[in-house]
Amino acid sequence: MRYIIFTDLDGSLLNHSDYSFEEAKDMISFLKSKNFPIVIVTSKTKNEVLNYQKQLSINDPFIVENGAAIFIPQEGGELKKIQLGKDYETIRKFMEKIKDRYFVKGFSDMSIDEIVAYTGLSYENAKIASKREFSEPFVIKDERDLTQIEKLAEKEGLKIMKGGRFYHCMSIDQDKGKAVKKLIDLYKKDNEKIKTVGLGDNYNDIPMLKEVDIPILIPRYNNKFIDFSLRNLIKAPYPGSRGWSESLKRVFNGS
Repeated sequence: MRYIIFTDLDGSLLNHSDYSFEEAKDMISFLKSKNFPIVIVTSKTKNEVLNYQKQLSINDPFIVENGAAIFIPQEGGELKKIQLGKDYETIRKFMEKIKDRYFVKGFSDMSIDEIVAYTGLSYENAKIASKREFSEPFVIKDERDLTQIEKLAEKEGLKIMKGGRFYHCMSIDQDKGKAVKKLIDLYKKDNEKIKTVGLGDNYNDIPMLKEVDIPILIPRYNNKFIDFSLRNLIKAPYPGSRGWSESLKRVFNGS
């Protein structure tokens, strides 16, 4: 049986505060030794994920910007793209319509220094994060306006999703679960006997957790879980990379 690990980054494989995966390194080495793919499923961009793949020394398929696109490595270093979301230009046109009326500020409206302040990323990583392809992270002055914004977004074929640090504007027909399901189907076409594991900590991870055989919910940085239940849901004992690693140990130890 080959396991496929689908994982969120921020607050899951990566710690919320310092983006470290130090406490997950031994488990990552174990997964790689078994040839179990580690599929990153994140709100981050393609280039951000490629940077993390280098740090993790992996070259598996990955899913970006909350299910907007799947990237599959090909021979020669090329990436095959399967796009599920709308282009960034469409997202920004909508954001321009609403940003002044509802005091909404997206990544395109922020300086790199502002993105650094909101995220805690380094300046260089914040520059990479600012280059969006399919979605727009944003902050809002008054969350009571979200209901009206959601209605306006729906008319444009868009939706608003809450992430760890930001709200995200994206295509209405995309989410992490749809992208994960599509990628699972591609693995199954290769006639592999697979079992899927999903790890996430936030509401945008719920669609992914519903699509896998073994869903694992990681507590947020404040040690509290989001309000979500599933019949076979496993709850990790710790936040971040430590909880990520410990919960996978339990899966593979059969406990």
